[in-house]
Amino acid sequence: MDWKQAAQGVGNQEAPEVRNSEKEEQTSQNSVLPVNMANNSEAELSYEWLYVVTKQYFYLGISLLTDSDSFKDLAIKIGRPTYKKPFLGGFKNRVTGAEFHNAGSQTIPKKLPDKGFQIFCRETQTVFEKNKPQQTPNTTSTQMTKIGLYVSTVTDKSLSPGKYFTAEEYHKRRLEAVIVLQKYFRRWHSINIVQDLRERKRLRLEWEAQEELRKKKEKEEKLRREYERKMNPKTKEDFELLFHDLELWRQEEIERINRALTGAERKAALCGLFEEEEQLIALFGREKLIADEENQQKAIFRFLNKCSQPKRWKAFDGKITEMDTQYTIHARELFELYRNVSMSGIPEDERTNVLLTLRGAVKEHECKLTQEIVELIDREVDLMSRKVKDRNLDGLRKRICTLFLQYFKTPKFNPQVAKILKVPSDPLKLYKNVHFCNSCENYLPSTEFPIPANSHTIGKCYLCCKLENEAHQRKAFLKYRLILRNLRKSEADYEDDSKVVFLVQLHDLQYLIENIWGCQSALSAYDDDLVMVRWDKQHEWSPWNTILLTEDEAEAHLKLHNLQETYEAAFIHRIKYKHIWAKTFFAQIPVMASFLHSSDKSS
Repeated sequence: MDWKQAAQGVGNQEAPEVRNSEKEEQTSQNSVLPVNMANNSEAELSYEWLYVVTKQYFYLGISLLTDSDSFKDLAIKIGRPTYKKPFLGGFKNRVTGAEFHNAGSQTIPKKLPDKGFQIFCRETQTVFEKNKPQQTPNTTSTQMTKIGLYVSTVTDKSLSPGKYFTAEEYHKRRLEAVIVLQKYFRRWHSINIVQDLRERKRLRLEWEAQEELRKKKEKEEKLRREYERKMNPKTKEDFELLFHDLELWRQEEIERINRALTGAERKAALCGLFEEEEQLIALFGREKLIADEENQQKAIFRFLNKCSQPKRWKAFDGKITEMDTQYTIHARELFELYRNVSMSGIPEDERTNVLLTLRGAVKEHECKLTQEIVELIDREVDLMSRKVKDRNLDGLRKRICTLFLQYFKTPKFNPQVAKILKVPSDPLKLYKNVHFCNSCENYLPSTEFPIPANSHTIGKCYLCCKLENEAHQRKAFLKYRLILRNLRKSEADYEDDSKVVFLVQLHDLQYLIENIWGCQSALSAYDDDLVMVRWDKQHEWSPWNTILLTEDEAEAHLKLHNLQETYEAAFIHRIKYKHIWAKTFFAQIPVMASFLHSSDKSS
């Protein structure tokens, strides 16, 4: 098969374009120009080109004339480039303007077979440079003395070899040097530790001294307040402290008398003690009457001041806005009248002006109450004109103040007071939740009865319990009230809807502290400045989730995160035993608490 047949076979498959180079000159970029060939001594060459173009290849046919006057056909297969050749530079003929480009390789790169895994990657082709210094040889020379050359030996030094030591001796010296370094480092480190401990000890001692001084001042202030409250009793708690101290004094005197005296002398001493106790109780009663009168007057003034206050609300910028209405202005005028009427020790002419102003104010409303007030005012004015002494007018003036206060509390005459009085609109509601006190034989609302958590019936009212305590036991409940008040305040700060603490009454807390916890701290057995906090702060307070500690101990206890790791097993077992005891005694509290929770959900 010659080159023409090969070209025709290719042309039949891919519709090639065949051109004769001798008959038709090609001017396009795909045309082939004849190349002059040099004459050969052995054979005369002649050629004929046939250019066959396909999509991927083009064939070049050449007829070669040999010596035997015969032609030899050759077919050359040339691949078409599949990519644009890069510009590799070149030059330009300035005369003809022809451009000549540098040739590029036309060999198609061999495609490597896919082996199923990555052969080339960036990591293996990345070069990491590393600088490494090297000691290059430095050519030097020496000069010795010889014939015709003199070298000075002034600066020469005589060197002699030292003592030779082995590797073992060398490492031994290094070890000794390391030991010396460690010794000095440890000395420096120990000095720093000692200085740090000394500084911490100094700060600790200063803190303990400050805490001791603070506790001493607080105790002195507490004793001073207690002494002041006992010398000038004003509240129920103050009189409880007085009667408690009276009972302690009586018991001490009885023990002293029983220990020192016998027979008739003992009886006489006990009678004298009884008389002294009677005199002190009478003194306490007189002081209590004075304190009750002062407290009642303060309560009246607070009530009148509350009624006469203007309306207040907070604006968007945080400022408080006040507004007076006609009712608040009228209530303030009545409040000023009551203040002036209740004043004592003012001159007679000023007292007369006040009474006449009050008479004109109440005369605007005609009723039985105002008529009685007007009659009493006229009577006092007439008695003052007759020069009656002030101490003889005290009863009349108190009666005027009482009737005017009743006038002030009447919503018909003072509409502002209707918003302050706690009187239900329906009188039948007053008959609900009313219980009978077997001691004083009075019907009182349920709020006037102490109801312990383990009680099944309604007992005595608060007033009867107080009188019984003053007559027999004379206990002081002030510290229990303070503990309960602080406990409820701390539970309210948790904001986790705790309700059990508000079910526990004063007598319940007293039993819990005295019988279960022994009136002392569970940690230090200290019996002063006690508070009750949660044992596990993740759950609400209850008698079976509490611990009695001092204030400092409670503050440290609430900072703990894991009780099992902090306290010993014996201590935890003792606390759990007290919790089981409390849960058994206050067995009704969980039922009451569940009722409160269910009622809140339904509401």
